[in-house]
Amino acid sequence: MHKASPDKPILLTILGPTACGKTSLAVAVADHIDGEIISADSRQVFRGMDIGTGKDLDEYRLENRTIPCHLVDIRDAGEEYSMYQFQNDFVKAFQEIVSRGHQPIMCGGTGLYIESIVRGYQLPEAPVDSAYRETLANCSDEELTKRLSSLIKLHNHTDTETRDRLVRALEIQEFRQKHPNDVTKLPPMSHVVVGVHYPREVVVERIGIRLRQRLENGMIEEVRQLLDRGVPKERLLKYGLEYKHITRYLTEDYSFEEMYENLYTDIRRFSKRQMTWFRRMERNGVQIHWLEGNNLNSLTDEVLKLLFDAENA
Repeated sequence: MHKASPDKPILLTILGPTACGKTSLAVAVADHIDGEIISADSRQVFRGMDIGTGKDLDEYRLENRTIPCHLVDIRDAGEEYSMYQFQNDFVKAFQEIVSRGHQPIMCGGTGLYIESIVRGYQLPEAPVDSAYRETLANCSDEELTKRLSSLIKLHNHTDTETRDRLVRALEIQEFRQKHPNDVTKLPPMSHVVVGVHYPREVVVERIGIRLRQRLENGMIEEVRQLLDRGVPKERLLKYGLEYKHITRYLTEDYSFEEMYENLYTDIRRFSKRQMTWFRRMERNGVQIHWLEGNNLNSLTDEVLKLLFDAENA
């Protein structure tokens, strides 16, 4: 039985675009090496957002045991959740897993979360500053973007895609300038990063199949229940993809056909953006071992070999 070393813990990361089978592979690997999974998905942290985020909780339930999975269902839908919070929650889960002698496996498709761990981002716990935000009220988005670009290199387009995100990014960076020591500190670890990838036409086909399955399995009802529970429409729209388009379908003059076609298009575009992010990670020095194939046993063996080689390097 594989046992993770507490002296030199290795984080195994399994990443890839949506609908590529990351969860299945992570569970299969975890079953072989006494592993525990840490989700790196910005929306799976929210309770009640199950089908639309692809939690696939049944996949963790094997015949004889359930694979532990961390950072899923830890916040109520509608709450804020930041990368800083993710890093702190990750550290707690990682240290608990290593203390048990188990293998930590980070699995997900949120590139920013993954990169913040494998590249060791040090992030400040920047509180919301109402007074500071008032000073930005009369500035245009262009002015705010220019101001942000003077503080950091704008490689993350999500910081500027809405005014709320832009203001929050500025707030964080201004706070960081004033409090350079108030940052998260990740524990020592080494990394094995595995990417699951298929030809584009296969990815598109898998996206279509999964979207139809989710709609048949109650994804529309899931969003309706969130609205009925009082989760603000504006918050669901910000969650994007399934929650954005189904919310519009339920609350606006937006037909099922429009919802389906626009959602299908947006998911395909999202998968492209994910791959763009991962390729940029490679250009910035992150080694990703890309695997392709439908045979889960073969993929599992390849990942186990990579982990074994890293342990014995």
